[in-house]
Amino acid sequence: MFNGLGVNLSNLSRISNAKSRSICAENFKGEKGKGGMAVHGYSEQAARDLGIGWKVSPCINIAAHDTAELANINESGAIKHIWIAPPQASWRYLILRIYWENNEYPSVECPIGDFFADAYQEPFTQLSSLAVCVNPNNGFNCYWEMPFRKNCRITIENLSNSDLIFFYQIDYVLTDVPDDCAYFHAQFRRVNPLAYKEVYTILDGVSGQGQYVGTYMAWGSNNNGWWGEGEIKFYMDGDTEYPTICGTGTEDYFCGAWCLHADGRYLEYSTPYAGMPKVIRPDGLYQSQQRFSLYRWHITDPVRFEKDLRITMQALGWRDEGRYLPLQDDISSVAFWYQTMPFNKFPNLPEKDKLEII
Repeated sequence: MFNGLGVNLSNLSRISNAKSRSICAENFKGEKGKGGMAVHGYSEQAARDLGIGWKVSPCINIAAHDTAELANINESGAIKHIWIAPPQASWRYLILRIYWENNEYPSVECPIGDFFADAYQEPFTQLSSLAVCVNPNNGFNCYWEMPFRKNCRITIENLSNSDLIFFYQIDYVLTDVPDDCAYFHAQFRRVNPLAYKEVYTILDGVSGQGQYVGTYMAWGSNNNGWWGEGEIKFYMDGDTEYPTICGTGTEDYFCGAWCLHADGRYLEYSTPYAGMPKVIRPDGLYQSQQRFSLYRWHITDPVRFEKDLRITMQALGWRDEGRYLPLQDDISSVAFWYQTMPFNKFPNLPEKDKLEII
């Protein structure tokens, strides 16, 4: 019998014994036949004339400097979709963590905006891709399939100084998970500014077998001029000085070309596999302090590794006499990949002030 994983248009007609479940503030445990039973909640006054079942508890409150548990599933299955409506507080101050199989350390640790490929809150920008969508008005949607065998735990930490109202829904299936399914990971990093003549590290310290499936970058340019001449490099399975996979330029890796602009301006784009949906232009085309939001999903071309993986990105512009200029930009990234157990502990997340985008 089809286990209900890896669903696509070609197998959507197949019958499966997988059980559909959903967790939100109206059903905290995703229990069968127990949604919409809340007596108390955020909207209980609005529903006072209608009673139980009439949108009594559509969201939760997360106190300042507190962590809320969104899901704790103790069965075998897979996360299929996550929807979040983020509050107006800085998205860098809301940290999403996902733990697999009761592991002490998270396999996903990331500010929510960066996880959904939108680090810069203003202005609202539509993002339309296969893995992630951002819909009006800042409706965050994630479609990465995330299998687990014993336990899945999802939390949100509120680093801000204010209590926040938080809307969310986590859709998943309970089913058997094949032995060859690996675990989803997402790791955030930021360097501000990048040291002169240093490369930016997107991912390091991965050991085990798996596949790299995506990159999100929030790139803040601190110089005038074009900023994207740098190459991405994938070091895998014992590579040391030189990588197995080497790109040809930043815009090329994000599936664009020729500096991502035409007619005197950068051109936003959002496609199923790659995009630059948001450009913040304080001073025009090539003046400093511009910000770029870029994603690249390796859905049909995952980068497979057997033992280890390290990924770097150069930051290069131009100086006089046609020479490259090593840039000292504000660069953040999220690396997305699947791997087998055991998992290594991530580097410590930057402290609150070092997460902030000014």
